[in-house]
Amino acid sequence: MKKLFALFCVFIISSGLSALSLVEKSREYGMNLYYDSLTESGMLEKNGHFVSFRTNEQIILFDGTLMKLTDAPVLENNQLVVTKNFMDSAENFFHQEDLSIPFKVGAIVIDPGHGGKDPGASKTFNINGKKFTCTEKDVNLRTGLLLYDRLKAAYPGKKVIMTRNTDKFLSLEQRTDIANSVSVGKDEATLFISIHQNSSLNKTASGYEVWYLTPNYRRTVIDKKDADNDSTLFPILNSMMEEEYTTESIMIAKFIMDGLQAQIGKESNARGMKAEEWFVVRNSNMPSVLIELGFVSNEKEAQLLTSDDYLKKASLGIYNGISAFITHFERSKGFTSIK
Repeated sequence: MKKLFALFCVFIISSGLSALSLVEKSREYGMNLYYDSLTESGMLEKNGHFVSFRTNEQIILFDGTLMKLTDAPVLENNQLVVTKNFMDSAENFFHQEDLSIPFKVGAIVIDPGHGGKDPGASKTFNINGKKFTCTEKDVNLRTGLLLYDRLKAAYPGKKVIMTRNTDKFLSLEQRTDIANSVSVGKDEATLFISIHQNSSLNKTASGYEVWYLTPNYRRTVIDKKDADNDSTLFPILNSMMEEEYTTESIMIAKFIMDGLQAQIGKESNARGMKAEEWFVVRNSNMPSVLIELGFVSNEKEAQLLTSDDYLKKASLGIYNGISAFITHFERSKGFTSIK
């Protein structure tokens, strides 16, 4: 990194340019700066529009659709350093008079896991002489329908889609196909929320958790046409979009976990956020999370999971998490603000 920064400094000196602090210049230009240290990528935002960048890469993206080559930002001593050419490219974009509407969430896909011939996890208990069964597919559907109603009422301008709204079987491929085929505007994103229940041989295991795709999993999330069929450019753009999806998925997971904790309180145990390569998550070309709402194998929790009052709390917690993410995303696209 030091060698790269030294070369960067030689370049800007020989070009008659000055090294600028991106934090200071973004404030001066009235831009909001967001940066994710995990992926070393960030965004400048102004009036709801975005300039995306990665350190050490000369490509910047305008509103996720238009591309330009400019001087690469460099991270040195935890400070983002850019050239005047970089700042001019961003400022010229923000000052265009014909900018389209800001980037926003256009669709939310709710995926109640299992269904039909596939019941998922199921457990029968004998409580006070009466048999009682908790079946995952039923809890998933009930929670999904409650969440659907809340989202439809709150966001009439967004598409809210259920992969299933009845007790029917869908393969994993069918679920991801539904999500990936959702049509949204060029400046809109789709979110994928998969709802499941847990089970364990340990009868005392309980609690809820939210899963996102492990950052190490590699996948193709853009069409080669988006890179003008350029074999050199394609992996760079695809990697940038992969990292955006990962960052956004982690952010959704965090907001949903906070939402569930606020609504459920001490009635169940918060098991935290976890990374895994679940099929429906890794094959959905969008920010995606999978929620394990509880353990059907735990007698106390099974009773909660079949309670309308409890599922209303849980669905409200998930809704609040999604709503918080949408507000954050449509302002910052999920990146952390640098004040």
